[in-house]
Amino acid sequence: MEAALWYVLTGTRGGENRIRLLRALDERPRNANQLAEDLDLDYKTVRHHLDVLMDNDVLRTSGDDYGAVYLPTSRAHQHWDTIETIMEQTDDDD
Repeated sequence: MEAALWYVLTGTRGGENRIRLLRALDERPRNANQLAEDLDLDYKTVRHHLDVLMDNDVLRTSGDDYGAVYLPTSRAHQHWDTIETIMEQTDDDD
């Protein structure tokens, strides 16, 4: 899981936005539309990054289709220290 987190959050172009999504979802679960508005991102961009995070078992949904909210998986919570390390390192790079 740690290698996947490093790759998804730092090894690809969308890593910065995925980190922003994780930070927002760590505060509280939200649906894709709320995330797009709160983070000032295009809805399709948000959906793409949410799909990548779900494909890598970082996020899961609760609820049905359009109104489904996203939240970290239990597996992501088990490795949250790695996620925080990645977030800190990307903050240092700015």
